[in-house]
Amino acid sequence: MRNNKNKWLLLTSAAAVALGTASVASAATLDDTRNRGAVQCGVSDGLPGFSAPDDQGEWQGLDVDVCRAVAAAVFGDAEAVRYISLNAVERFTALQSGEVDVLSRNTTWTTTRDTTLGLNFTGVTFYDGIGFMINRELGVSSAKELDGAAICVQSGTTTELNVADYFRTNGMEFDPIVFDTSEQTVGGYEAGRCDVLTSDTSQLAALRIQLSDPEQSVILPEIISKEPLGPVVRQGDDQWFNIVKWSLFAMINAEEMGITQDNVDEMLDADDPDIARLLGRDGNYGEGMGLSADWAYNIIKQVGNYGESFERNVGMGSPLEIERGVNALWTDGGIQYAPPVR
Repeated sequence: MRNNKNKWLLLTSAAAVALGTASVASAATLDDTRNRGAVQCGVSDGLPGFSAPDDQGEWQGLDVDVCRAVAAAVFGDAEAVRYISLNAVERFTALQSGEVDVLSRNTTWTTTRDTTLGLNFTGVTFYDGIGFMINRELGVSSAKELDGAAICVQSGTTTELNVADYFRTNGMEFDPIVFDTSEQTVGGYEAGRCDVLTSDTSQLAALRIQLSDPEQSVILPEIISKEPLGPVVRQGDDQWFNIVKWSLFAMINAEEMGITQDNVDEMLDADDPDIARLLGRDGNYGEGMGLSADWAYNIIKQVGNYGESFERNVGMGSPLEIERGVNALWTDGGIQYAPPVR
């Protein structure tokens, strides 16, 4: 019995050492990123407004700006990013395996993803919900009229589950036509393989402008789910989790304080103590994350505040023309809100 007990103690001690080693290894993201010279950021396989290459091959979008903000905080250079295109099926494996340092590609924050995949969501860049897009010729004005419809949907997404729940709850049936990528999904819709295309409403807006005749399709008014989209990191590295989280929070706080790319240098001399703390003029609030005191200044100077990023990428000044709605600041009737730098 004593031998068995000693053997058990030996095994548990070995397991503890292994876990400790794993924790040390997983807590080196900042060092690995600096040694590499760039943030490896997982983005979508091409979603205009959120993450997609422009005509010159340069990645642009709301999610891309999160990657750029992290690079500005870490390196003082928003261009120190390597973009890795991932579809919905492969995105989590790429993050778990260390292929990317952060995943920033229209990904919904859910219980399962937050508690069983070894991942941490760092905030919400876009509050969204699932909707439906149809051809105007169908004469449908409500999702409640879609009983029996063939619906194109992307695999590996929360959309699959939420659409099934919606139809079951409303006593309707549908025929799911499943694709691996958003490009394939919209291709199937345009080819007439389905009557309806479903996804987050923001994604529907992005896909709609890629159609040969965007005006022929309309997004129905129903929003059938909550889809808070945001960047994701691996669990086990609190320092990196804080860096990605506060990079987003810095952009949101900057908008609330009225700090923009154009006026950030003038704001360095502002008397407001909140502004002085955010811009590194009063204390070093980057020190606890292993960053310089001007980490947030670099983000705002090179990327802009949250409102600027929203407007140019997905807002009314972009081809998507999405209104701020709930994504407005809490001071403007929305629910975007960031903890203070203090």
